[in-house]
Amino acid sequence: MNFDRELDARGLSCPLPILRTKKTLAEMQSGQVLRILATDAGAVKDFHAFARQTGNELLASEEKEGEFVFLIKRK
Repeated sequence: MNFDRELDARGLSCPLPILRTKKTLAEMQSGQVLRILATDAGAVKDFHAFARQTGNELLASEEKEGEFVFLIKRK
């Protein structure tokens, strides 16, 4: 899937991946897609909750060899 920006949050623990995602999304235009790379296992539930609470759309959430990849579309 195509994305407009990428955020590398690997090695960061909660809540830093969410905080950096929020900051990056604020710099993006409505409808743009952000790809986030994370290694914190808690990020899965955190990003689902973040999308619900902020109105941004979580397009994808997957794990590959201990790394998590999220695609979020800015509202």
